[in-house]
Amino acid sequence: MKNDIKTTLVTKEELEQRVKAIGAQITEDYRGKELVLVGVLKGAFMFLGDLARSIEIPLEVDFMAVSSYGHSTVSSGVVKILKDLDLEIEGKDILIVEDIIDTGLTLSYLVNNLKSRGASSVKICTLLDKPERRKVQVEIKYKGFDIPDEFVVGYGIDYAEKYRNYPEVAVLKEETYNK
Repeated sequence: MKNDIKTTLVTKEELEQRVKAIGAQITEDYRGKELVLVGVLKGAFMFLGDLARSIEIPLEVDFMAVSSYGHSTVSSGVVKILKDLDLEIEGKDILIVEDIIDTGLTLSYLVNNLKSRGASSVKICTLLDKPERRKVQVEIKYKGFDIPDEFVVGYGIDYAEKYRNYPEVAVLKEETYNK
């Protein structure tokens, strides 16, 4: 697996330190509130797991799976919910946990969708941000790292369902995905 990696963008140690810092900030910001972490599958599962362990207040966890469709390589912003929440969120404070934000189209849809269900608040926490790819502005409350517009894998992020278990955020060698 390491032979397929071009370069590392975020090391395992940097991930651990940043996730702990975000968790400490969330602990302070949401103390006394009914916090629900909503992970966006599949990419956010590893970040959400580590983040939840670093938050020191009671919280609930749920997951959504969504898919943008339309043109095959460009997100249309039209989102299909493949797995919806199991929890009722009315009156609760929702923190959407995402692995990476690029266009912002999917998250913009999710924020509006969850607000329409009567959530007390809906905020965004992302591990990675590609701000130069943004098509729709989204307000990010917590962010791990800005990254360049590269094809990244690791720490839950995949290429063709592989490399999610790579312990760092890394750029794949071009020949790996252009075979």
